[in-house]
Amino acid sequence: MHSLGILYLALRSFIQREEGQDLVEYALVVALIAFGAITGMGVLASGLNNAFSQTASTLTSNV
Repeated sequence: MHSLGILYLALRSFIQREEGQDLVEYALVVALIAFGAITGMGVLASGLNNAFSQTASTLTSNV
């Protein structure tokens, strides 16, 4: 019985540890920020491309 008690305490300690949960939460936050940054950069690049295309077309037609 004594070894079962030690095993129970070790298992309970392992389950109650929160470092693993914190690590997963931080990883999810970093992944969400990275996804938002990648999406935002795509939208920004598209907007810049359109702005430069319009500027080039305006300059070409007026010169």
